[in-house]
Amino acid sequence: MSVKQLFDLTGKVALITGGSRGLGLQMAEALGEMGARVAITARKQHELDEAESHLKGLGIDVVTLSADLSNLEGIPDVVEKIVAGLGDIDILVNNAGATWGAPAEDYPPEGWMKVMNLNVNATFFLTQTVAKRCMIPRKSGKVINIASIAGLSGNPEAMKTIAYNTSKGAVVNFTRALASEWGHHNINVNALCPGFFPSKMSQGLLESQGDSMLERIPLNRFGGEEDLKGAAVLMASEAGRHITGQCLAVDGGTLVS
Repeated sequence: MSVKQLFDLTGKVALITGGSRGLGLQMAEALGEMGARVAITARKQHELDEAESHLKGLGIDVVTLSADLSNLEGIPDVVEKIVAGLGDIDILVNNAGATWGAPAEDYPPEGWMKVMNLNVNATFFLTQTVAKRCMIPRKSGKVINIASIAGLSGNPEAMKTIAYNTSKGAVVNFTRALASEWGHHNINVNALCPGFFPSKMSQGLLESQGDSMLERIPLNRFGGEEDLKGAAVLMASEAGRHITGQCLAVDGGTLVS
């Protein structure tokens, strides 16, 4: 098999949660460009409509589904609708997430539960549902969990996101444990750990702390619109078939500085 064939995703079906903007849309573009048929979910229909138009303009076969994955009871219906529209899911990208800023000593229970429910609970139950429905019966699948360097280290003092860091740390070890358990099903489970990428979620922090944050990045730049694409394609394709249980930091070197 040639290297081009190893990265080719033609005929594969990829589900990207939180795929209407930001990193999710970036990965939808990447997987679609490599030939995958793409399904994206998000809560806001108007953002899904914009993303659908954008992806179709790139020649990507895409379907969208408005869904709040923190409603765990609705997850089986989400999966069934996507399977009905595109076929069995080959690639699952768990990208949808939430954060909440507050000092740890004053962190509100509703903030903690919101972050944990979407970042951890929904990630597990969606992965479980997709695997039982599509991947385990066919002995094939790729799961990519979007963790964060916040799950691999502490925070700069200005960032008070204890629930987010804790949830992403959980995603890191969820990835390792699941890779070990599901390897015999020929399911690869890996995580990408982005560093600082400008986004709607990080906009306020970057505006107030951007200069000092750049000083801690050896490559001296934030993540850009194409900086997660290559890693996502590697983890989704046969090029990464012997990689599982790994958590790859895509952070410009932040963790080694």
